[in-house]
Amino acid sequence: MAMSDTISNKLQEAFTPESLQVVDESHLHEGHAGHRPSGETHFRVYIVSQAFKGKSRVDRHRMINAALAAELSGSVHALAIHAQVPGEGGT
Repeated sequence: MAMSDTISNKLQEAFTPESLQVVDESHLHEGHAGHRPSGETHFRVYIVSQAFKGKSRVDRHRMINAALAAELSGSVHALAIHAQVPGEGGT
């Protein structure tokens, strides 16, 4: 299973998002720390979920990092997070 699918599945299970997009940006980091020729090292996540209601940006990131702890301690080198509640920021 591709790492982007693993990330998507875990975030779906943890947050039941209204929308979720996981983008593999590994190709943009060739020559940077943590990059591997096989890719699947650098990701960007766009997620909209009621689970983030009343949470600060830092708390939202901590929640996502906790859900993906195994991946972040293993093959995922970088994760950019855009976490919002429905209706926030034009969503």
